[in-house]
Amino acid sequence: MSANKPIVVGITGGSGSGKTLFMNELIRQVPTAALHSMDNYYIDKKSQPKDDEGIENFDTPDSIDQKKFSEDLLTLISGNSIEITEYTYNNDRDNPTPKKLIIESKPIILVEGIFAFHTQTVRELLDLKLYIEAPDYLMMKRRIIRDSKERGYDLDDVLYRYEHHVTPAYKKYIEPSKDYADLIIPNHDSFENALKVITAFLNQ
Repeated sequence: MSANKPIVVGITGGSGSGKTLFMNELIRQVPTAALHSMDNYYIDKKSQPKDDEGIENFDTPDSIDQKKFSEDLLTLISGNSIEITEYTYNNDRDNPTPKKLIIESKPIILVEGIFAFHTQTVRELLDLKLYIEAPDYLMMKRRIIRDSKERGYDLDDVLYRYEHHVTPAYKKYIEPSKDYADLIIPNHDSFENALKVITAFLNQ
């Protein structure tokens, strides 16, 4: 590894596993880290893959612009900044206006997303791969709370998507990606010990 090359840390796990909270704590405690989140690379709603009922499925690898995500990651690794549009989860409740985000390259780049380990192209760029693990019932509870309260989704819609989109995607794509992880971090009650270890390592 080049002395000037950023350390690239991949963080993944099922929806509701706590990976975003873990990542936010890393960002807070490691000032030399930049975030490259896959959440900002969802393709337009009208172009999203649909299930047999004609409902958009945001829980497949094809729902994300994988090519653009990889290209922008390479740009950050090369030492250059990127400009992207914030993704607002199709939430029109508060009429959110997507922001333009400028992500600067830093010595540490955190790559976060449910499909962060899915493509070989991205995996080969990751120096450290972390998988956040949580029980199914906790992931479902967290997903329901987040989507209904934070994103304004109807409860019936949340439950339908969890059964028909989230769970199948987890079993097919996300859980198997645990095999690529360097570290598996349990988040049943807390991830504080793992956070301390990773934070100390990165701050060195």
